[in-house]
Amino acid sequence: MIMARISLKLLIMLVGTVPLMLTVYNWGHCDVNRQDDNFYRDGRGGTPVENNDFESSIRIQREAQSLKQTYEMDIPSATTKETDCLINGDYSVKCKKEGKDVYMPFSFIQRYFEVYGSMETTSDGYERFGFHHSYSDVHPLPERYSPDGVFMMFDSYNVEERGRVKCISAIEGVPVSTQWTSGGHYYPIQIAQFGLSHYSKYLTEHKPRIIVLEDGEGNDLSEWLLPDRISQIRTKTDRINEENNIVEFNTPENIKNPGVTLSVDEAKLVTLTLDVKFINNGSVTVLLRTGDGNLFRIHYILSDSLIYLEGRDLFYGLGSEKKNKWIHLSRKVMVDFQKGLSLKMTKNKRAKFKSVARIAAVCFRGHGFFDNVSLSSAAHLDNFFDAANYLVRRQDHRGGWPIMVTRKLVPEMLELSPGWYSAMGQGQAISLLVRAFLKTKDQKYLDTASKALKIFEIDSAHGGVLAKFAGKFDWYEEYPTTPSSFVLNGFIYSLMGLYDLKQTASGETAEHANRLYNAGMDSLRHMLLMFDSGSGTFYDLKHITLGIAPNRARWDYHTVHINQLLILSLIDKDPLFANTAKRWMEYMKGKRSPHN
Repeated sequence: MIMARISLKLLIMLVGTVPLMLTVYNWGHCDVNRQDDNFYRDGRGGTPVENNDFESSIRIQREAQSLKQTYEMDIPSATTKETDCLINGDYSVKCKKEGKDVYMPFSFIQRYFEVYGSMETTSDGYERFGFHHSYSDVHPLPERYSPDGVFMMFDSYNVEERGRVKCISAIEGVPVSTQWTSGGHYYPIQIAQFGLSHYSKYLTEHKPRIIVLEDGEGNDLSEWLLPDRISQIRTKTDRINEENNIVEFNTPENIKNPGVTLSVDEAKLVTLTLDVKFINNGSVTVLLRTGDGNLFRIHYILSDSLIYLEGRDLFYGLGSEKKNKWIHLSRKVMVDFQKGLSLKMTKNKRAKFKSVARIAAVCFRGHGFFDNVSLSSAAHLDNFFDAANYLVRRQDHRGGWPIMVTRKLVPEMLELSPGWYSAMGQGQAISLLVRAFLKTKDQKYLDTASKALKIFEIDSAHGGVLAKFAGKFDWYEEYPTTPSSFVLNGFIYSLMGLYDLKQTASGETAEHANRLYNAGMDSLRHMLLMFDSGSGTFYDLKHITLGIAPNRARWDYHTVHINQLLILSLIDKDPLFANTAKRWMEYMKGKRSPHN
């Protein structure tokens, strides 16, 4: 077998180091009598060498010449020959041979060693080859963690733009997931993450820019266009709040009727918020001018249909039972647009439609009232409360949010039938509800979070999320299978929810949450290092419970593990968490634990 040195030499070959070698060569041959104090240094970045220090000058020359020869030896030259590299006696790869050194193609190195690299333009303007052991990053550690603060690194999440999000339901205001089923379902974990990400962005981003299109207060509706002579628009006093004016509109219901229309021209502020109440089967429409110069229409209608596309008309249902009720609508229009295009169009065609798309008009049709119509750069609190209120409405009698799809962790071995609960879903929902309570002081959010504790004490074999490792250590299962899978990140997320609640609540709820939290933390201390592979982490412990091959965590899950331990190190001073996180970060640079 040909032994190939592929570390520094491989990178030098890939980056291209001829300018560097010329620099080293010239350095080694410069005049030792040069009168430049910044040039003569002792090789360690120390003080300048005096001109009459002959021995130091000679030493510099020798070191430079040695460095030059080392690099020159490693650079493939005209004498480089092609050769075959035989890989473990199984197959061969075309390589280059230069003297005693062999250079292997990075495309092979990348696949074989699961490393990453590409040509990159660095901050100094030069193009270099960037070599990375991991493709993921660890987020900076905050100064503190608190139940009313940013949740983990979720301020960097854009949940609604994920490929597994079918759309944001206009009925519920939360994501519909296609994970494990193409038809879509309400996935509690995704919904909680949606709310937590918007809450975290609300805390970290600048105050959103807002343009008020209509609030009814000026009594000037001259900019609104009527489709015909029988249609009407006027301001009137709100019966509930007599100090507030609202706008009444009355046009034909037909979707082909333009309705009352306000023209706009906006490409950046594309979050639409408004309040609307329909007396009949009315609708709201947003007109987009697309990249091909034509118009595309997004209709929000009184229907139970989730989403469907007909040509250039995209429909989102608001719910058939919403007639004669005020609806607060908050929509990221371009996300709605993108999700609609994904239903029937190819990626290239979607790009053509979406490029330079901008909002051209907002229309109302039918008979009803509207108020507070605005365009903004974001509406994070609206999205946050949509998620929190969904969790309040949809909690079942057991205190949970059942997941109504089949989950197959290991086909025919570990499968969950529809109606299962997830400790990760329960924990992240609690974290979201606690923040909603702390923001509003509305007791309904804290009461809902308190009820969510019930599932943590029900065995996974009986429909709960509680498992025991070795019959002793409590573990809250993200996927409550039998035998247990012991997923690490989902367990820690559940602990964070319990921590948020025990820190916020009082009385029996605080005691209950504290008891569950302490039991879980004791298990984590005893079991954490079972997830350490010596060069990365394991996603779960199925290799122990099922006797199958280990399930290594992808780098993005590995960094989630690290971020979670860093947060735990802020709220628990046990050095285990900080020390383990440090070692796991070193794995991302290619370091491994010592061998025997």
